[in-house]
Amino acid sequence: MDVTITPSQVAGTTAAPPSKSYTHRAILAGGYSDEVTVRNPLVSADTRATMRAVNAFGGEVIHNTETGTLEITGFDGNPEVPEDVIDCANSGTTIRLATATGALADGSTVLTGDESLRSRPQEPLLLAIDQLAGRAQSTRENGQAPLVVGGPLMGGSAPLPGDVSSQFVTALLFAGAATDAGINIALQNELKSAPYVDITLDVLDAFGISARRTSQGFSVGGRQSYRLRDGAYSVPGDFSSISYLLAAGALAGNESVTVTEAYPGPQGDQAIVTILEEMGASIDWNHETGELTVTAESLSGVEVAVADTPDLLPTLAVLGAAADGTTTLTECEHVRYKETDRVGAMADTLSKMGATVDEYENKLVVHGSESTLQGTTVDGRADHRVIMALSVAALTAAGKTKIKGAEHVDVSFPNFFDVMETLGVALSRSE
Repeated sequence: MDVTITPSQVAGTTAAPPSKSYTHRAILAGGYSDEVTVRNPLVSADTRATMRAVNAFGGEVIHNTETGTLEITGFDGNPEVPEDVIDCANSGTTIRLATATGALADGSTVLTGDESLRSRPQEPLLLAIDQLAGRAQSTRENGQAPLVVGGPLMGGSAPLPGDVSSQFVTALLFAGAATDAGINIALQNELKSAPYVDITLDVLDAFGISARRTSQGFSVGGRQSYRLRDGAYSVPGDFSSISYLLAAGALAGNESVTVTEAYPGPQGDQAIVTILEEMGASIDWNHETGELTVTAESLSGVEVAVADTPDLLPTLAVLGAAADGTTTLTECEHVRYKETDRVGAMADTLSKMGATVDEYENKLVVHGSESTLQGTTVDGRADHRVIMALSVAALTAAGKTKIKGAEHVDVSFPNFFDVMETLGVALSRSE
């Protein structure tokens, strides 16, 4: 599907979509449990992949469309050997969580995904599983999927690099609670995307699992049982997705844009609120009611390190292209290992739209004062975050912007374009 956006002004109120990160973890924790209800889940392409993985390991995930909940019957910490290959599609979170889970089973689990997922790095997790008495290998011996893992994983201590993916830490913490010995993770360098592990610790705690930070990294005790304390688990709103709505309001607001269900918590991407304030946007955030309101103002460039907030880079690049001065995004090398190289993708597409952008290995510099965005045809790179960020850029570009492959927003925000229309965006869809 292609989407063509005409420059528009936005206004109104909309609810934040549920968090993809929390939903992934809640589904997996439900799989490790006995019976769990997950309220307000994000049902998207990525989270459906995690549902399939839980089903493959002997659990059952049912989406109750009447109540909007997920009803999960888990495998209670003892995953079965899947009868077939687990297809993780485009979900990096799924393949990493499922890889560690498969290492608990007394047999072999095969995992793969689409072309993009098969290019993403997995070797640090495979090496850690080997060191923890499991079995893990890349079928092509290049550290990428397809993967074959087996167990049973016994636990112990393992080193992990912190600058490739925090999902490796998350995967081992989830599986470690079900091992005999538990798992101690020794980080070999500084952890990137650290707030995502904070989300993991938050979900584990809700399910009764004791895991913690240590002086070297992280630790989780073994022989623990996943038991939800409060009967049902409620997924909070997603600040990665909220960032596009706030950016739209900050750049093209006719009146204010209000996002509901935006409660503060461990999500690193809530930094978008502070960053927009630093750029000059008018923000009002009621923590008690979860209402977050932005009013358009003239924006100025900023310098932001995205080590802990990689998913914000596309949004911030677009904001920088429309702001006065220069916006510099640093510590972004790991952002190249997502669904696509998001640093290169944003540099290329914004340049095509008329922005002046300098791309470096670990830095992206957007010269807003030297940029005049023009509508054109751009490739969404099959990346939901690139597509949504470009949709925001299109609001202030001169002329219409066509975004190719826009259906990939289904990964994290399936009704994104419907929401944009309710806020006043003029757009059309075509096959």
